[in-house]
Amino acid sequence: MQINLGIRAHDIENRPLEELVKEIAGKGLTSVQLALSKSFADINTETGSLSPGLAHYIGSAFAKHDIQIAVLGCYFNMIHPNHVERKKGIERFKEHIRYARDFGCSIVATETGNVNPEIIYTEENFKEEPFLEVVESVSELVNEAEKFGVIVGIEAGVNHPIYSPKVMKRLLDTIDSNNLQVILDPVNLLTIETYKNQEEIFQEAMDLFGDRVVIVHAKDFVIEENQLVPTAVAKGLLNYDYILNLLKQKKPKINLLLEETIEPYIDESVGFLKEKY
Repeated sequence: MQINLGIRAHDIENRPLEELVKEIAGKGLTSVQLALSKSFADINTETGSLSPGLAHYIGSAFAKHDIQIAVLGCYFNMIHPNHVERKKGIERFKEHIRYARDFGCSIVATETGNVNPEIIYTEENFKEEPFLEVVESVSELVNEAEKFGVIVGIEAGVNHPIYSPKVMKRLLDTIDSNNLQVILDPVNLLTIETYKNQEEIFQEAMDLFGDRVVIVHAKDFVIEENQLVPTAVAKGLLNYDYILNLLKQKKPKINLLLEETIEPYIDESVGFLKEKY
């Protein structure tokens, strides 16, 4: 069984829609994570601009080349301290939910934000109040998603309120809806203190909510000046033998989407993952 490999569309240099699609197809990739505002400088994708017509136009261009829009990326700070900004993000995400099916897509995704306006590392995120604010925002998104038969994909990360497999499981248990599923990025769950236990952490995530994982992100990491720094696939320390073996058994044909992997490394990373798989 071949690996089902894709990429974040905006990791390919910004270019017109048709050219972008051809470039992705030419690399032997079968899916994308599409963040509208990051991929199309020449198309208005501001909140209020989406329609079934625009979504179908974009979706059809990908479908023509057998590329699945696996997920619409609509990342925003859902616990932004400024409630006006928070509301703007929520409304934009809801608009993506309403038109997801016209893109030929069933998942809209985001991370869970930060107690600060900028996404910076702070242990303030790990307190109870930010968690409860995430529950409030995600509940509102899931409520909208249930009306449209769409999935809200939530991605955990060590600098967010949903920062570990256990806290992700708590979120899933708190919001009792199958319209809430998980975007799993193994590197996002690691810190300078924990990266040597990476297999254990990935296994814990799969044990706790493997049934709810709908997308896996593929990137890598290196250690520089006592910091964990993300890098292109095949250029770092992530144990892809372990991860791919587990995914092959538990989640056959799941969309594995390249992240932090731009030219001139894309072809090499694609070759590496296909060979490992």
